[in-house]
Order: sequence, then C-alpha cells, then structure tokens
Amino acid sequence: MVRIALSIAAVWLAVISPAHSAEKTPTVYILLWFDTEDYLLPASDDAALKVAEWLRKEEITATFKVVGEKARTLEKRGRKDVIEALKKHEIGYHSNYHSVQPTPAMYMSALGWDEGVAEFDRREKPGYDDVKRIFGQTPSCYGQPGSSWGPQSYGAMRKWGMPVYLDSGKHIGLEGKPMYYGGALNIYNHTDTLRTKLEGEGELQKAQDRFVETHKKLVAEGGGVVSIYYHPCEFVHKEFWDGVNFRNGANPPREQWKKPEQKTEEESKAAYEQFFAYVRFIKRFADVKFITAKQAAELYKDKSNGELFDAFSMHAIGKSARKGLTYQVRGSMSLAPSEVLLILSSFVHAMTTRGGMGVDEVMELRQTPFGPSSPPRTMEPKVTTDGNQFARTAKDVRDYIITHGRVPSTVWLGSQAVTPEAFLAALAIVAADAGGRAPDTIELTPSTLETEKYVADDNPKLWGWVIFPKGFDAPDMMSLARRQAWTIKPAIFHDAVKMK
Repeated sequence: MVRIALSIAAVWLAVISPAHSAEKTPTVYILLWFDTEDYLLPASDDAALKVAEWLRKEEITATFKVVGEKARTLEKRGRKDVIEALKKHEIGYHSNYHSVQPTPAMYMSALGWDEGVAEFDRREKPGYDDVKRIFGQTPSCYGQPGSSWGPQSYGAMRKWGMPVYLDSGKHIGLEGKPMYYGGALNIYNHTDTLRTKLEGEGELQKAQDRFVETHKKLVAEGGGVVSIYYHPCEFVHKEFWDGVNFRNGANPPREQWKKPEQKTEEESKAAYEQFFAYVRFIKRFADVKFITAKQAAELYKDKSNGELFDAFSMHAIGKSARKGLTYQVRGSMSLAPSEVLLILSSFVHAMTTRGGMGVDEVMELRQTPFGPSSPPRTMEPKVTTDGNQFARTAKDVRDYIITHGRVPSTVWLGSQAVTPEAFLAALAIVAADAGGRAPDTIELTPSTLETEKYVADDNPKLWGWVIFPKGFDAPDMMSLARRQAWTIKPAIFHDAVKMK
C-alpha cells in the first residue's frame, strides 16, 4: 500500500485547497501522455487497458502515442477491449515499428531535406494510417522512438496536418519552454517534465515535492504546462522490450525476438499504486487541469498564422530585426526568422518599387516557411549591390518562399551569391529606414542567425539510446536541423482559452 507522509507537498495542498483560497490562481495544465509501443509482451496490452480505464474513471483524458505495429498487433490479437479503452482518450503517433532497425534518426542521418521528408513519409505513414484506421482518430501528435529524432520528420508532419511534436529529448530546446519549430508546437526538452519512478521507497514523496515546487513556480508565472509521461509496459516488465532485442544496432529476424522479463504480480501492483497515488495527488490541486496534445495546441495557438500585416507593422518588424536576427514577440504572437524574412521581403519590394504599400494594403502570413534545405554557396566577406538590384532580389526571395515554402539556401543579387542571413540583415536596415526607396548602394556582410543556439551540436549524448549502434552520430543531420532554426520561436501561452 502506498502511503503519503505529511511533507512540503501536503502543506502546500492545504494552502491552495478551495477552502483556503481567497482568490483564483492561474491554471497549471497537466499534459499526461503514454508511449504505447511494446507489441511483444501480451501483458503490455493489459497494462494499457488498466491505465486507460482507471484514468477514465478519474475523469482524466490522456494522450496515448501508439506505434503502428502495436495498433496492428492489438487488432490481430482481437484486443477490442484495449482498442475501445484507448479510443476514449486522445491518440497520438509514435512511429511505425519503433525500434526495428534502422530507426528514424539512422535512416534520415545521411539524407537531405526533401529526400529525408519523403523517406520518413514512406516508412512511417503506413503506421500513421493504421493507427488512424484502428482507433478511428486522426493522430494529434508525433514523438520519436527513444532519442531517434530528426528534423525531416517535421516536413512529413506538415504533409499529414499534424500540429504537435510531443516527446522528451535534447536535440532542440528554447530555454525549457514550449516552442515552435518546423511550424509545429514542440513540447520537447521541456523543463517542467515530471514523473515518479514506479518503484523504490520514498520516490513518490520526492515526485510530489518536485511537483509542488514546479506548481508554485508556474502559478507565479501566470500558469503553464507540466509534461508527464510513462509507457504502459513499464508497469509489467523489468526491462524494455526493445533493449532485449535491438540493443547496440542488433536486428534479429522476428522469429528470434525474445520477450522481456516480467515483473511479479506484487511488483506490478506496487507500480500501479505508485502511479495512481501520484496522479490523485496532482488532481487534488484546485487550479490543476489535465489536457491532451490537441488542447495544448489551443493553449499555445500560433496567432501569427492568418495574421494581416500592414505597412506600419512591417516597418516595426524591420526595426526589431535590425537589432538581431532572431525571433520576435509581438503582443500575443511570435514570429520566426523565416516569417520575418518573408514579411520584410514583401515590404521592401513594395516600398522600393511602388513607393510603399497602400493604406488598406496588407500581407497575410499563412504558415511558417521552413529553413533552407542545403548549405549556402560561399559568400565574399563583403558584397556591394545597388538599390534597384536589391529591390528585385527582395521580390525574388518573396516569390521563392511562397513557391517552395522555405527559405532559399542562397540569395542571388544578380550574379552575386549571399547567405539568406546576410540578406535578412540588409532587409532589416532598409525596412527600418522606410524612406520609400532603397539606398543607392547597399553592403551585405556575413551574418549569423541567433536562433541557431537553440539547436544542439552533434554529440554522443544526443544518441545515448540503447538501440543505436555504438558510435552512432549524425553531424550532417544536425547541421540540417540547425538550418531549420529559421523556424524557431516561443509558443505564447494563452490561458484565456476555454478547455472543454
């Protein structure tokens, strides 16, 4: 039996309980999600059923990220009871085969953007389709197996209409907060990711105390999201199913796969009790609300999508961009560098060729352009051009982004090649001056995108998952990921959203 001792957590609960609260505090949202992946051990089916049914009895809707082969296995085993129980929650997607080699990071590591997006779609879309068919829901989110992350997955997600990337890892991150990357809401590398270990004396108490401190911090910040994740198989096995079979790059034929060792009935019971006690503890907070990935997307809705920009606002964006090549926060919305590039290209073209935008003329921003698909051509230390050529190139960049949905790898000032970063820096200067025409002479020098610092350099810690072959790395893929830093911006929290 799990016991909850009087502690910091218990004292804090007494303070914030409805009977003692004089004022309404901001809401702390709990995003509870489960990577539902083990298709070897039948006991894992029962674990998913038990957790899903218990949560519904507690009136909690969780997000179950289901592996394609797990969904097909449930169907083949005739586990309609498990399928029906999970249907009552929100369904996400967790890859087609999870750990069967090669995993996503491996097969994308040697590919560029377009080929990588197509290959991810080829390998993973069949599982997405099966999860959708079997559970009768369009999966709301994706998260990689293990640490097998790759930027090209975001290109496929856009094709699928999937708005949320939900997982845990270190490849990208914006100060531990929800962010937009690749046009999707990312709850990833999230500081406020909490869970209790499912065994060990005192672990529950430690988790409760951590939650209290996190809750207190988020309330002081005006609200926010706590991410909590588990795997149904954790409740019934002693070792992850994939580590038994695919460790260090192994890829045995299916007939040789081994089932992981199971926990004893007593050990499983204790694990469930630990989890149930932790969830009930969190649920007791009056200002806590459990949400799904879809609801998180509403809480952090990208309000720049569909926004109309007039000449005044574009001029202001240019003045901000002149201070640095990074994202911009403008009231209740944020802008990624790729969006700033599109806006300022449109503005400078109109300003320098037509004398400015009309009073009623606006530009609609429809979606975040992706970053460049390849490295730029080498740029000279200083490139000089004239105002007329600069204005023509602004139109060319605008048209390229609209046509291809991404930032050009190289910007051409006639026959002179410059990086898109250098061109954005020059655009910002011209847009900020807003004199109705481009200067007679414009100098462009190499510039750096500040948001690149939010993408990790390739290093062994990124690829510590037991399934990778020893020594696996992906420097080219992480360089591609850094080019997608053009899409990075903070996700703005909108606590006024009414959750159903």
